[in-house]
Amino acid sequence: MAKVSKKYAEAVKLFDAEALYEAKEAIELVKKAASAKFDETVEVAVRLGVDPRKQDQAVRGVVVLPHGTGKTKRVLVFAKGDKVREAEAAGADFVGDQDMINKIQQGWFDFDVCVATPDMMSEVGKLGRILGGKGLMPNPKAGTVTFDVAKAVQEIKAGKIEYRLDKAGQIHAPIGKVSFDDEKLAENFRALIDALVRAKPAAAKGIYLKNIAVSSTMGPAARVNTQTYR
Repeated sequence: MAKVSKKYAEAVKLFDAEALYEAKEAIELVKKAASAKFDETVEVAVRLGVDPRKQDQAVRGVVVLPHGTGKTKRVLVFAKGDKVREAEAAGADFVGDQDMINKIQQGWFDFDVCVATPDMMSEVGKLGRILGGKGLMPNPKAGTVTFDVAKAVQEIKAGKIEYRLDKAGQIHAPIGKVSFDDEKLAENFRALIDALVRAKPAAAKGIYLKNIAVSSTMGPAARVNTQTYR
């Protein structure tokens, strides 16, 4: 059995391992149990009743959290012409075309999200192996390949996150920081779960939301009652 710290062991005592909490109660417990010296991220893990091996049961999308994540993302936009000015005016941190591609090929990665206009994708596609391995490749499904670069940048800055089913059939996503008000975290939680429900594949059968857990970066998880969202 892996060793745990004294703080973690004390935090675990706050939770009932058999209980299924309502979302707001789970969030309150997670915040109370957080003991790190930094502002921990509050994270949600959802196990879905889908087969991740089947393409028609893939779950992937984006959602704008009403209160953001507590982290300001650095946005890189691949664009040219008037779209450069639009991206800059919207608050993009870095904007360019071939110059940015060259920097990335030389090992530069001081950004969190990439946006590209469709006419840039033939060049950006050459970075597929580099950006794809880091989960940074622009994708139409995530709204990061678009001519409306201003809207894309503004949504990312406002708290837009991408969720994607992993090989274990789970979704992991941040919903804010421990320093957030309980109500704000609860609203962000609800926005994420609502998005997942809307993204349910037609091919998915049986119980869709199997398990939901909320935790902080360094703390134990509280299980959420999924019946509320079925």
